[in-house]
Amino acid sequence: MVLSESPQTPEGDLGSLDFWGTPAEERDRYFEVLRRSAPISRHEPPEDILGLPDQGRMHYWAIVRYEDIRRISRDPATFRSGDGAQFADAPAEMLEASQSFLAMDAPRHSKLRGLVSAAFTPRQVARIEDGIRVNAKRIIEEAAATGGGDFVDLIAKRLPLQTISDMLGVPASDRERVMEAADTLIAAADPEVFGDRQPIEVLGGALWTLTEFAGELAGHREKHPGDDLMTALVQAEVDGEKLTHAEIAAFLVLLSVAGNDTTRHTTSHAIRALTLHPAQRARLMEDLDARLPNAVEEFVRWATPVLTFRRTTTREVEIHDQHLPPGEKVVLFYHSGNRDESAFERPWEFDLSRSPNHHLGFGGGGPHYCMGASLARTQLTAIFGEMLRVIPDIEAGEPDLLRSAFIHGIKRMPCTFTARA
Repeated sequence: MVLSESPQTPEGDLGSLDFWGTPAEERDRYFEVLRRSAPISRHEPPEDILGLPDQGRMHYWAIVRYEDIRRISRDPATFRSGDGAQFADAPAEMLEASQSFLAMDAPRHSKLRGLVSAAFTPRQVARIEDGIRVNAKRIIEEAAATGGGDFVDLIAKRLPLQTISDMLGVPASDRERVMEAADTLIAAADPEVFGDRQPIEVLGGALWTLTEFAGELAGHREKHPGDDLMTALVQAEVDGEKLTHAEIAAFLVLLSVAGNDTTRHTTSHAIRALTLHPAQRARLMEDLDARLPNAVEEFVRWATPVLTFRRTTTREVEIHDQHLPPGEKVVLFYHSGNRDESAFERPWEFDLSRSPNHHLGFGGGGPHYCMGASLARTQLTAIFGEMLRVIPDIEAGEPDLLRSAFIHGIKRMPCTFTARA
């Protein structure tokens, strides 16, 4: 519910999971009104998906314009991340275990991000990118013989799962279990996922699975180094400091979620968009190698796989004539920013030649800009390059959307194409 005088429609409860289960086109009719007449609006606390006792849940301010999202993202001194990065409220210990440096401020954020960055050596990145291209080719070759099925299972989720597992050196026997736990962290609010259990129980179990596995793998790599990112993480050192096992575990949780779900769902949304816009697909296919890198940027803008992040004010600040005191919760709506008419010409057109395309798909800049942006681009380029060459007639049906205010997810989506040997 909107608390301040601002536009409101029956579909406009931004804190309701039902709102996030509707198609993006329907949601953004409301965002369009907000961008025009209420670029900042105060709302009731979001729906409590965890079923927790009184946790001091906060009202929040919705930020829906592109330039405001960028400005807030680049001003960590005024808008801090240490109270959590996700829309919904959660206990501090859960934030610590699951969001790593995403929910931290300087100087601790700088330290942890620096240590993690030190593990991404040029050799590590080159090894990962080579593996992405090999895996994309194999995945499409195996899918090509089927003639179709659930696109998410058949294609979209396989490359990010393989990439994260290869990066970290996750043994083949543990991969499905680890990625299933990562999926659950994202989808715990969806009734299909938690069933007859409490979401907090489902979420806690998935978090425990990942942190326990990360601790075991980190301990193993300290004694038995390998050629993988986990080895690099346990060995990384900056100014005499190293990552603790708890910090490594939190980063693994973040990497498993961010590296898996964002690329996977962008892939799904993009193939659906190519199906609905055959003229754009035809233009792309005229010169696939040359046009694909630019197309990938539009894939990410169109999908906007991460829907929201929050910040908390550190001091009194004014935004569009609204005076916010310290301690106010501010939520950045990236999907709205990526449809902002003042930032993009014809924002509701899927335009693979769009240039420039300074979208918010990897965040609004600043210290929390997505570390994995280049790897996501590499994965998307590799999987679409192979897919559109080998099965160019692939078409996607109606998607079944994940009910989430965090990830713009597709749970399943049928696809068809001519089977090839």
